[in-house]
Amino acid sequence: MINKRLLIKNLLAHNDENSFYDKKRKLNLSYKEGKAKFLKHICALSNSNPKNNSYIVIGVDDADNNIVGVDFYDDSKIQNLINAYLTNPPIVQYENIPFPHLPDDKVVGLVTIRPNNKITSLRKNIWKYYGGAVFFRDGSMSMPKVFDIELKDVNSEIVSTIEHHARNNIELTLNGVFDFMKKREDYNPQYKVFKEYFVLCWAGQKKEVNDEVFYSRVDIELINEQRRLFYSALDEVSITYSENNFTIVEYVKLGLHNSYKYYKLEETVIKFENNASYSIETRLLFEPPQFDKKVLHHIYNSNNALLEKLKKGLSLTPNESLDLKNLPATYLICYLNDFENAIEKLEEAKPLLKSYSQSIYESYKLTLRILRKVKYN
Repeated sequence: MINKRLLIKNLLAHNDENSFYDKKRKLNLSYKEGKAKFLKHICALSNSNPKNNSYIVIGVDDADNNIVGVDFYDDSKIQNLINAYLTNPPIVQYENIPFPHLPDDKVVGLVTIRPNNKITSLRKNIWKYYGGAVFFRDGSMSMPKVFDIELKDVNSEIVSTIEHHARNNIELTLNGVFDFMKKREDYNPQYKVFKEYFVLCWAGQKKEVNDEVFYSRVDIELINEQRRLFYSALDEVSITYSENNFTIVEYVKLGLHNSYKYYKLEETVIKFENNASYSIETRLLFEPPQFDKKVLHHIYNSNNALLEKLKKGLSLTPNESLDLKNLPATYLICYLNDFENAIEKLEEAKPLLKSYSQSIYESYKLTLRILRKVKYN
């Protein structure tokens, strides 16, 4: 099994960007331009490496290889994007890899593109790229190829060597467990060994409600791969496990006028097999709450007025400051109740909330995460 943190270090130390490896400061898959550029790189790396894995490392400064990290990204539907826009799509996996020097809410994103030995092309137009376009890697650049298309295997040996040097061992596993238990000692850290092989660590602030146990500030890591499977700073999460499975049910708190309720958002089941493999299955459980439209119209207009005051740099009253804390969640509720323009307002609010309050901006990011999951399904 490959230790993904060690693999990233080997990629950064061994090579600059090339035909089997790319690095990015961040990805933005919320907009067409970001999606298009991501698909271009996936297409180019797949075509340039028909018989070996290729990688994109996200959260690295391009100039000096400094690992700065990105937000945890848990979108299990990224393969749907690949399949929708690429012909002969490769299998693509996005993983969140924690590094000790990064803050708790930051990771390095690792995108692995599995070889398929077929020519991959854009299935349809997106942004400024046309359907049918084929991309290859030319050094560190993903370039269109119009003629003489041929798949060549030139990287298998070097990629195999890099992956071999990143293999896990008992020392790395033990160090990973000790590091996790020490770092998360204030959040009830625990571990369990599955199938005498996989070591899973998790931690969270424990809370009991009506004989049920919930956790917040949850961190779950598969130590064998140094891979973070789940992270949430705000949500309530229930955790159950058996000899073969580890199950997470995530809840979100939504409501109006200081009347809130917890709603199931998503279930994640990690299944461990006897052949030293595992799978992760996610299922959306969310049923959007419905509210009175007249009340929502009032809240929607109030939110819009708050944004205008922030744009103009005007001071907020105490009540308006309280409403601003709830603005991301109430815009989400409006969207879930057929206020289509609420998404545009959320996008408009991003820079304003980021500069106004870090805690409100964290709530904004959680809201976008919920929205992304709902839209994909």
